[in-house]
Amino acid sequence: DGIDTDILRLLNERANCSVEVGKIKRANNAEIYVPEREKHLLDALLARHDGPLPAKALSAIYREILSASRALQMPLRVGF
Repeated sequence: DGIDTDILRLLNERANCSVEVGKIKRANNAEIYVPEREKHLLDALLARHDGPLPAKALSAIYREILSASRALQMPLRVGF
């Protein structure tokens, strides 16, 4: 339970950072999705990975984290 609580706290901390990064990107008219940056991050994580979790599973987890982070960086859309 403690580890899951730590993971949740860290995911929320990362999400808060993503919101702030999104504000900076929008203020500078920068692209939200930068595939090269995401590939570099995934490659670096996989290079440091030495645990029992398969690399394919780690990649899938991080792709979801990056996708959710990207969504947080997008401007809020309100429909009526």
